[in-house]
Amino acid sequence: MSNNTIAGIDVSHFQGSVNWPAVKAAGTNFAFAKASDGNTYTDPQFANNWRGMQAAGILRGAYHFYESKDDPQTQAQQFLKVLGQLGSNDLPPVVDIESSTGSFGTQSLANNLQIWLDTVEQSLQRTPIIYTNCGFWNANVLTNPTTQFSRYPLWIAQYGVTQPKIPNGWSRWTFWQSSESGSVAGITGAVDTDIFAGTMADLQALIAASRH
Repeated sequence: MSNNTIAGIDVSHFQGSVNWPAVKAAGTNFAFAKASDGNTYTDPQFANNWRGMQAAGILRGAYHFYESKDDPQTQAQQFLKVLGQLGSNDLPPVVDIESSTGSFGTQSLANNLQIWLDTVEQSLQRTPIIYTNCGFWNANVLTNPTTQFSRYPLWIAQYGVTQPKIPNGWSRWTFWQSSESGSVAGITGAVDTDIFAGTMADLQALIAASRH
């Protein structure tokens, strides 16, 4: 890995109970944990992961899995209820948008996503991160102009490549989920592994810049 990138992971209840001190000792500098999904779901491991990441000295973040068929305002409130408050050194909040099912009303997916982003940003006073993949985004999130979401840092998912493809509206990635089958000490089974495009000082600067 380049000296200008740092390593992280993202987890959910699928990873079970995580030994966060071991994860930290293995060289993991940051981690995101799933907090919520849709209108009502709370990840059963989130509270343990949230405490464990901080106690181990890992920069921590939380994400919400966005369900296109559910109300964006309700989803945002569910995420905020599960998360509580962010500390000044926590990573920005994340919306994971990678699938579209069912009917979600007359507004476009982009407009509904904007409602979630605005609600969370106004509540937490932090600029959120968008997680997606290029194929889904370009096919489903139609914006005019295409730069509607460009002010939000991009966390892109793509595996088995040397560099990920960038979706419409962005010129670069900030985080890259480069594998869904990583192996990290302290975690039983596979885990998503991530790269941040910068140094630890750059990551701290991103956190600071996200605060309003």
